[in-house]
Amino acid sequence: MKRILVINPGSTSTKLAIFEDARAVVDKTIRHSVEELSPFNSLYEQKDFRKNLIINFLKDSGYCLEDFDAFVGRGGLLAPIPGGTYLVTERMIQDLKEAKYGEHASNLGGILAKELSMESKKEIPAYIADPVVVDEMQEVARLSGHPDFTRKSIFHALNQKAVARYVAAKHGKKYEEMNLIVVHMGGGISIGAHRKGRVVDVNNALNGDGPFTPERAGTLPLTGLIKLCYSGKYSKAEIKKLIKGKGGLVAYTGINDCRKIQDAISDGNKEWEFYYRGMAYQIIKWIGKMAAVLKGDVDAIVLTGGIAYDDEFMVKWIEEKVSFIAPIEVVAGGNEEEALAIAALRVLNGEEEAKIYETVAMV
Repeated sequence: MKRILVINPGSTSTKLAIFEDARAVVDKTIRHSVEELSPFNSLYEQKDFRKNLIINFLKDSGYCLEDFDAFVGRGGLLAPIPGGTYLVTERMIQDLKEAKYGEHASNLGGILAKELSMESKKEIPAYIADPVVVDEMQEVARLSGHPDFTRKSIFHALNQKAVARYVAAKHGKKYEEMNLIVVHMGGGISIGAHRKGRVVDVNNALNGDGPFTPERAGTLPLTGLIKLCYSGKYSKAEIKKLIKGKGGLVAYTGINDCRKIQDAISDGNKEWEFYYRGMAYQIIKWIGKMAAVLKGDVDAIVLTGGIAYDDEFMVKWIEEKVSFIAPIEVVAGGNEEEALAIAALRVLNGEEEAKIYETVAMV
């Protein structure tokens, strides 16, 4: 039995979970108030504050650092890297500490895992797995239409890879033996073409590429966007907010909670149904694109994320349009802590080797 501590830092919380093999035995979400975080000028400065909270959590749960076989943190913003489980190295820590590729709460995941590893009296590895910067795109997929713009791989890599492996195992196969289209549907929506264990094409789910989502605009008509930028009505920050935060369903309906929209549709709100169907329509088109990338050789289309719980509307609408491509598999939700634990477990059990960041980073 392998015991693993999972550390998943958010901007105002730290989610912790203790796993024995793939089974969670203890979990806790520690909330951080504005007052607690206000003394810190950067995320990195929160390191010791959060580390002490983790150690206290372990004591309260009856564990010490030496009880673990691995510490695994959520992966942060790093150089583009292939998917997999990574040993936390000094070079990785440096890039996370300096926020070289951007500042995000998840940057603390690897840092905290390494801190606990160093504090332990025995040698315990620290890992991260499948951060959002996973990049396995084939070169032709990077072309945008102009050399000043390169398509980038930013997507829900952790959940996409986890559910892809789950579906493969369900079929008695390895992930590397299957061709899958994985559709993560949440606040952001990413649709990836998984060819034999590599995501060879995917939309940039963060920065205006792909279907519109509950609060993101997705791909917009460029001429209209340019006109808006030079209209004098909006600052750069406001334009960015229109694309990410105030776009998509919230722009059309004023609501970013799909459950409320589903309730309204059930009550006969035809206008909101039109917009919700519009989001489904765009997801369907992107599934079709990824089917073409895979030359129609698709073993399954996997629907995941929170919106995949909506089997009354969203799942049904998608299935009606794309089931001719491949069977639909629904793996609703997304358990990041479990995905991280299983990623570390694969290394501990010798099923795969931990990758070294500095040897594969695309810098």
